[in-house]
Amino acid sequence: MGIFSIFSKDKKEKLDQGLSKTKESFLTKINRANAGKSKVDEQALDQHEEILIGSDVGVETTLRIIERIEKRIERDKYVTTDELYTILREETAELLIENNQEASNDFIIPENSKPYVIMVVGVNGVGKTTTIGKLAHQYTQRGKKVYIGAADTFRAAAIEQLCVWADRAGATVVKQIMGSDPASVVFDTLSSALSNQADVVLIDTAGRLHNKINLMNELSKIKKVMKKLMPEAPHEILLVLDASTGQNAFEQAKQFSLATEVNALAITKLDGTAKGGVVLGISDQFKIPVKYIGLGEGIDHLQIFNRKEFVNALFGGQF
Repeated sequence: MGIFSIFSKDKKEKLDQGLSKTKESFLTKINRANAGKSKVDEQALDQHEEILIGSDVGVETTLRIIERIEKRIERDKYVTTDELYTILREETAELLIENNQEASNDFIIPENSKPYVIMVVGVNGVGKTTTIGKLAHQYTQRGKKVYIGAADTFRAAAIEQLCVWADRAGATVVKQIMGSDPASVVFDTLSSALSNQADVVLIDTAGRLHNKINLMNELSKIKKVMKKLMPEAPHEILLVLDASTGQNAFEQAKQFSLATEVNALAITKLDGTAKGGVVLGISDQFKIPVKYIGLGEGIDHLQIFNRKEFVNALFGGQF
């Protein structure tokens, strides 16, 4: 059985539903561009380029996709507009493969990493805390013992919200009073997780970009504290981005990539926007795997990113 055949019907329906606004906007523009045309010409390619950029795929990624399409057209000598759409879908999927966007089929943690430590970063308002809650739920549903560190100590609301999500997920929260040293919270969280043989540790962090130097110093301090207790921690630095912010998400990815070694992405709020193309652009430009996508507010509305099913949901049909 192939790796993609295990993508469940329920997950596929949620993905199709979550990307419906992006797909509707995208297909409407494509159909309008192709109306009355049988062969692909330079004008058709220019229109497709504009559509991709307008869908927040990003200029660099769009030009890369169009260049790949042009090579296919040159190789095959001519192509119809129907074939162009198929090529567009295929080249988009291939781009994700090249960017290491292979699908996983579950919320799996390495057996030799216990606890598996995930430091979650991102600006305020992108869905960072809710993503942590949804991740905790996925792991506890699989019988894992989960600890959450409330290291965003600058906002009382963040700590309170985290406690609510942890309670729903059946996870344990380690917290201190508002204004406490975030690194101290992380030390307490990891110490407690090690003592109680936790499987997963999720660390919430402050999301302030107005002072990049302070942000960089704070994240570096947190990592140093982790390594005193677990030299290999954090195993994952997960950057959460809000798809609905479009091009702003690119800037956030740039700044956090400079501040710390981000090695995984979670793209949230795909269900409420027509800017789902941002997933393609960010994964291509930053070469950081999109690991999770958020498709709603429910505790089970977080999915492992599956590049084949994402392309199918975005373009329609089956790849």
